[in-house]
Amino acid sequence: MTQTAFDEINYWSEVKLEIVRRYAEEYSKILSAQKRPALHHIYIDAFAGGGIHISKASGEFVPGSPLNALLIKHPFKEYHLIDLDSKKADSLREIVGNRPDVTIYEGDCNALLLDKVFPRAKWEDYRRALCLLDPYGLHLNWEVIFTAGQMRSIEIFLNFPIADMNRNVLRRDMKKVDPGQVARMNAFWGDESWREVAYDKTADLFGYEEKVRNEVMVKAFQDRLKNSADFEYVPDPMPMRNSKGSVVYYLFFASHNRIGEDIVTYIFRKYRNKGAL
Repeated sequence: MTQTAFDEINYWSEVKLEIVRRYAEEYSKILSAQKRPALHHIYIDAFAGGGIHISKASGEFVPGSPLNALLIKHPFKEYHLIDLDSKKADSLREIVGNRPDVTIYEGDCNALLLDKVFPRAKWEDYRRALCLLDPYGLHLNWEVIFTAGQMRSIEIFLNFPIADMNRNVLRRDMKKVDPGQVARMNAFWGDESWREVAYDKTADLFGYEEKVRNEVMVKAFQDRLKNSADFEYVPDPMPMRNSKGSVVYYLFFASHNRIGEDIVTYIFRKYRNKGAL
């Protein structure tokens, strides 16, 4: 196993891993116990990584989200793990071994989820799925989020990468933004309606528009998850902060299950003010 497959992670990523692990435990416990009808539940990790991380705080190895899901007490029926990086995919294969309930994919999750993975979680087939969408930045297409919402059988955790947006797209002068970055933003948001949200329409003397606060962008995307993707339950997301208190990203949860919302709201509240590990 090559250590180059392992990412160094900050404490907020460790908190995120713990949040997802706690919910996956509860989710799988509940669905495993349901008998009438019996449900076939699936775990999906779209940016799975190498399976293990290295804590920047302690220097110790930290289990990644796929390993956490594989080790829960009430296992899922299937696991689908995706990463674009061949070294990370190879690391996953080495860690997982030949488990018949695990499928590892090397490639772009935007295509793989729609073509191969989501079709295995159809509502009418009594199948359900928990899907972690944790991109490294604006590397996820709205079509994936929208499809999950329309299927009604898939719950998602979603990294809303506000720091990437602020750094590369939401500039005071949009004329200076790389068109490629704008295209990434359009793909993540699903269209160009983010432009109407992101800027105060009252221009200053120089013709610039003021960028709105992060919370305005977050609220607009929360509404989009509900009204465009049709997720029924989207609790307020968890702000993931660095050691200086700045928000790096927001962790969204979206579902068609009220019990899921209640559990995640409780977990978010427990970890919202958690300090460095």
